[in-house]
Amino acid sequence: MNLLRRILGLSANSSATSAEDRVTITQGEPEPSSPPEPVIESPPGDQPPAGSGNAQASEQLADAAGQTRQLPPLETVVPLPGQRLTFGQLSDIGMVRGNNQDAMYSFIASSSSSDDLVDVGLFVVADGMGGHHDGEKASAITARIVARHVLNEIVLGLLDQVMDDPDRPSISEVLRQAVQTANDTVTEEIPEGGTTVTIAVIMGDLAYIAHVGDSRAYLITEDGIEQITRDHSLVQRLIELDQLTLEEAAEHPQRNVLYRAIGQSETLDVDAITRRLPPHSRLILCSDGLWNLVSEQVIHETVLRFGNPQEACNKLVDMANERGGPDNITVILVQVPG
Repeated sequence: MNLLRRILGLSANSSATSAEDRVTITQGEPEPSSPPEPVIESPPGDQPPAGSGNAQASEQLADAAGQTRQLPPLETVVPLPGQRLTFGQLSDIGMVRGNNQDAMYSFIASSSSSDDLVDVGLFVVADGMGGHHDGEKASAITARIVARHVLNEIVLGLLDQVMDDPDRPSISEVLRQAVQTANDTVTEEIPEGGTTVTIAVIMGDLAYIAHVGDSRAYLITEDGIEQITRDHSLVQRLIELDQLTLEEAAEHPQRNVLYRAIGQSETLDVDAITRRLPPHSRLILCSDGLWNLVSEQVIHETVLRFGNPQEACNKLVDMANERGGPDNITVILVQVPG
């Protein structure tokens, strides 16, 4: 624990203060030229926000807790010949940082044979923390280990035709194991580093997502944009407890404080979410260097304006840099056929 305090720059007596004392809302403080490194603290309160009791509120509460909700009866994506998953990706150092502590990984497996193997896409975004080099090492290790674990368990499992084995872990369990394996390695090899991670595995018209930290996943359709993941940050927790508004959260001096991240404890709670992807929808994975500066409405409009996913990624990063680019910026945009 003393090591954790040194990592976070906390005094020995800081743990004795209450969560309410640590998260006092202040306004009007000058904005730093570079955002502070994310740090880890315990969330205020130990109960989820109260729901209204109706079905819609229960569904929203399940999403907020990172649980899988019932899949809606949407049309299954059956690609026409030549129609496959496509994606664009870009990671940029931004306008202020001295190095890029973000990491990303993308992989698509596509085939055509009598085996009728489903197309598989794997996409990973990690946002490192913990100093100049520790953060970039933590995110790189996490992206690599997560990718290797998923490829071994899912892609090779499909090729070996053993995915229907009832003794095999589910895809969500595979993703949780991948994150825990990365957590074990980062904790051992980079004791003063940490990272967020958001993973998406797409099989057919289903997206399996695992998530720790505040890198986000969005689902974009013609009708709108929806944040799928829930930030593991203190300001998000305060919003859920009705102690902070979205407007106050955007300016809060502790908006970079996380209560869950890879490399900060031996055991880790991992949100696992399953969503059905409508035909011609898009899935975005991004670090906070994008969503902190470019609004959801602008992200939605930009993605729909560009038919090419790579061109959309380039434009989104440009807009973040035009708004000051105080942090590293990473975005992956996946387009579903249909």
